[in-house]
Amino acid sequence: MFNRCFKKIGWERRHLMNKQKQLRSSFLLLITACIWGFAFVAQRQGMLHTGPFTFNAVRFAIGALSLIPLILLLDRKSGQSSKEIKASVQHSAVAGFWAGIILFCGSSLQQIGLVHTTAGKAAFITGLYIVIVPFLGLFLKQRLNLNSTLGAIVAVIGLYLLCVRNDLTLGKGDLYELVGAFFWSAHILIIDKLSRKTDVIKLSFFQVLTCSILSFVVAAATEKIDLTGLSQALIPILYGGICSVGIAYTLQVIGQKNAQPTQAAIIMSMETVFAVIGGYFILNELLGTRGVIGCVLMLVGMIVPQLPGIRISRGIVKRDGVA
Repeated sequence: MFNRCFKKIGWERRHLMNKQKQLRSSFLLLITACIWGFAFVAQRQGMLHTGPFTFNAVRFAIGALSLIPLILLLDRKSGQSSKEIKASVQHSAVAGFWAGIILFCGSSLQQIGLVHTTAGKAAFITGLYIVIVPFLGLFLKQRLNLNSTLGAIVAVIGLYLLCVRNDLTLGKGDLYELVGAFFWSAHILIIDKLSRKTDVIKLSFFQVLTCSILSFVVAAATEKIDLTGLSQALIPILYGGICSVGIAYTLQVIGQKNAQPTQAAIIMSMETVFAVIGGYFILNELLGTRGVIGCVLMLVGMIVPQLPGIRISRGIVKRDGVA
């Protein structure tokens, strides 16, 4: 009897600790969403003075540099030997390289798209990763919630109202953002996998470093790197580098360590709300009645997958908690 009581107390304690970790993760991811939402405004402002790849190259370089003191401090406090630290760096470098390639694709498409669309629309289209993540998760043998299908349908209707013009075509910028949403979805899934077995700060450093190097290479080949333009875009670049990259991407990696991919996606999709707020108050961007309705439907489509509902697994239909 005493053993049963001790087991129950131990289970409740572990359950409480897991809940606390999940709440902390959710809070970190919400801060991430806020930073990223206003980053859409900064990125659009920066595009007035420099090219998309140059902007990304510099801001990701700043983000990487901002992480170096933190990495050195944590390594010194960790008590690890130089051999262990070297092994951790090598492992994180490999993981960060692959994550950085996906990050480069997503951020490049997003930045190019912002040249041709508004910050609010870009954020809402990017936020479709909340709908895409569960479907990509099928390839990783994750169960599909039927609500995800319903959410996808509602979100696609909202996307149509928000972006599709009278001639039934997508705007150029909107199309870039839509393709980019698939890369952001893949990024969430790969970070979910890598953050559980890699030093999260080093992983964040190497992924943004990889993205910066790739952006510099493309910028050197396709754009004119103008120091005057960079100086005029200094504030957006600093915000994008230190806050959006150095802080937010690190918070994402830390937050996702104790959060399910779909749970992380729904919280981070709140960046769309912050982007619309920033676009309205800072850039005076208006969506119009049709655009507002589209945004509302997309937001509903993003939330529906998180509601209790029916799950489909191996042809068996189950209600949450009931076989």
